[in-house]
Amino acid sequence: MIKQLVYLVLIGTLFSCASKNVENKKENSASTYEQDEVLASIQDKMNTQQNCWNIGDLDCFMESYWKSDSLLFLGKTGISYGWQTTLENYKKGYASVEEMGQLTFTNQVIHFIDRKTVQVIGKWYLKRAERLGDLEGHYSLIWQNKKGNWVVISDHSS
Repeated sequence: MIKQLVYLVLIGTLFSCASKNVENKKENSASTYEQDEVLASIQDKMNTQQNCWNIGDLDCFMESYWKSDSLLFLGKTGISYGWQTTLENYKKGYASVEEMGQLTFTNQVIHFIDRKTVQVIGKWYLKRAERLGDLEGHYSLIWQNKKGNWVVISDHSS
């Protein structure tokens, strides 16, 4: 009788563990689907940024950035804060469409920090007129979901 009781408890435990594994796999599948949607959204926004840059529209380029005084930008001149400051710095640094050239982003690492925060690391390249010379560097972007909208909250470009 005791052996049968132990046997039933073991069988019940095994079925319980198997059930939890199936539930975990379902949750992971859902999060994988959700992650795919997030990545597609971020990639779409980066494609839009690239297109905006390539037509010389910095206001459009900045639409994917967090419109906040807390936006952090780290570049060759150091740290700056704020959406407006970042836009003004871009306009000073790239005063003409010719200086802006043609931008290409190449994402190399994408890391989910949590469900609402994604780090994107990659390389940027500016094809410009020969007399200006091409430029290139790397970026580390922190994207965060703010009120249902994915925006860059931190940009380290060098």
